[in-house]
Amino acid sequence: MSSFFTLPSAKKRKRIDGSNSNSTPKKRIASSSSTSKSTSKPSSKPAPRRPQRDESISGSDDESDGGRGARDDDMDLDLENGVSSSEEGEGDGGSDEEETAAERRLRLAERYLSNIRGEVEASTGTGANADPSFFDAEEIDRDLIAERLIEDVAESKGRMYRNLAAELDFDSATHSWFRWNSETVTSVATCAPWAYTVTRDLGLSKWRIQDLPSQQWLPKKGKKKSKKPPPPPKRKPEQVKFVRGDKREIKNNGYQGHVDTILTVAASQDGKFVVTGGKDRRIVVWDAETLKCLRVFSQHRDSVCGLAFRRGTNQLYSASKDRTIKIWSLDELAYVETLFGHQDEVVDVSALAQERCISVGARDRTARLWKVVEETQLVFRGGGAEKKSRSKSTSSRPSVQEGSIDRVAMIDEEMFVTGSDNGSLSLWVVHKKKPLFVLPLCHGVDPALKVEDVSAEKTPDEKVIPQPTPRWITALATIPYSDVILTGSWDGEVRAWRVSEDKKRIEAVGTLGPSGIIPFSRPHSELQNGDAPSSENTDQVSLTAPVRGVINDISLFERGDRGKDGVCVVVAVGKEHRMGRWKKVDGGKNGGVVFEIPLVEVKMNGVAEGETEE
Repeated sequence: MSSFFTLPSAKKRKRIDGSNSNSTPKKRIASSSSTSKSTSKPSSKPAPRRPQRDESISGSDDESDGGRGARDDDMDLDLENGVSSSEEGEGDGGSDEEETAAERRLRLAERYLSNIRGEVEASTGTGANADPSFFDAEEIDRDLIAERLIEDVAESKGRMYRNLAAELDFDSATHSWFRWNSETVTSVATCAPWAYTVTRDLGLSKWRIQDLPSQQWLPKKGKKKSKKPPPPPKRKPEQVKFVRGDKREIKNNGYQGHVDTILTVAASQDGKFVVTGGKDRRIVVWDAETLKCLRVFSQHRDSVCGLAFRRGTNQLYSASKDRTIKIWSLDELAYVETLFGHQDEVVDVSALAQERCISVGARDRTARLWKVVEETQLVFRGGGAEKKSRSKSTSSRPSVQEGSIDRVAMIDEEMFVTGSDNGSLSLWVVHKKKPLFVLPLCHGVDPALKVEDVSAEKTPDEKVIPQPTPRWITALATIPYSDVILTGSWDGEVRAWRVSEDKKRIEAVGTLGPSGIIPFSRPHSELQNGDAPSSENTDQVSLTAPVRGVINDISLFERGDRGKDGVCVVVAVGKEHRMGRWKKVDGGKNGGVVFEIPLVEVKMNGVAEGETEE
């Protein structure tokens, strides 16, 4: 045999011979008194360290500060990486001093509970300086902290756990217009306290949303309170940055920007990135702080209609008219994957924390749930009309087939809503292929045509008048993991809905701000949902309307910790629809509207919170 096969055995023989020949080091070790104690009693080595370590923790000067700081830093790094120093090696002899996995879990749980207790005390005003007669510590520990833990578990599992519809005062919402020299505003995205709007004339604007009036003009520290009354609070957003594309660069593939109409915008939750997409088939990634172009993706073959970030990450989903959905990783500024399945253009997409998204395919009348990790999809088919009723009250209500599903928004990981061109709002769950509940004609119908506009006869028959057409749902948004739903159309108002307690129905809550903007835009008391009366009326928006034009997009964020200061809603408004010019509202404006929805005042013993008895 060759030496290659005999080489390992030769090594073994040499290793054995070497161990037998090296008897002198053992004698030297045995002769050494200091080392013999350490070898014969390995457990006696860390014994003197225990009091030294305790003394160093208590602040003694036995050890240098640099050594202790380095050791603490190493321990912190090990804990952050999820590996303790006791797991790195058991031959160090110091495994008894390091904490075990159970001790580490106990320490982190105690820290988590202490943080929650501090937040609860800060939010309820039951801190150390509070009067103990107003609260009970045991009640806080059992009720508030337990409720907070239940909410954290529900959010981690992707379930709806907040009932905010009853806590928000939609009727008392205030609004403020902000306009600039632009065309139709096609989309809006928010990342508190910033808002980003895109327009049909290739403009991207960054706005700073004003603080609440109670948080403005606060007195500075060290200065006495002025006797003069404070100035009126600022309400209109301030434009901070603005960039515009260039249509003349349409043949320049290296141009860093848009060369055609921008249709959608999205902002990352960490405030680092702003992404826009448009008819030029481009997805442009911008630096959120400076609006500097970071990267341009041109992999789509048609217009980009929808963008959505995965909650808590920088993973992006893009929907396009090329019937595909693409996944991007903005941390690496790279393309990840393409999802196929829709039979028509994909006009909207929505996502939450889990690695999945939901898209709608316009006239294929389907919503699809994409499970990225499992590489599977679930198809939910719409296209139905309202069920006919035998009652006379609903006989005159127009019944229109669902021709296109245009909007989608996720409520939680197992429930979502869609909006259609027949004005219906549908509630879905991932376990059923058909909607749980369909609410028809959410924003009413357009006025009926006049007889002379339909027929050229001198005495035309009223039967030739077509039934009124419903108003589409052009904008849809939800507060994640809550029961609040907001919709928009061209009737001049943003309407609020909520999911019922049994999670099987959608119930009307009200409108944001004053209602009754357009005559007969709301369901009449004597008429069914959205039925237009026979009297003459116009489609012109009232001058007192908070939203004058087509609502093309809705974005919102919660004020304060877990929405304790209300909700801020930013609406993108235009004279025309964002996807085309087939609908134009007379008297409409191009711009945006900011709504501030306060919380319902809780009365205690007949006195509203924040007021004091005289």
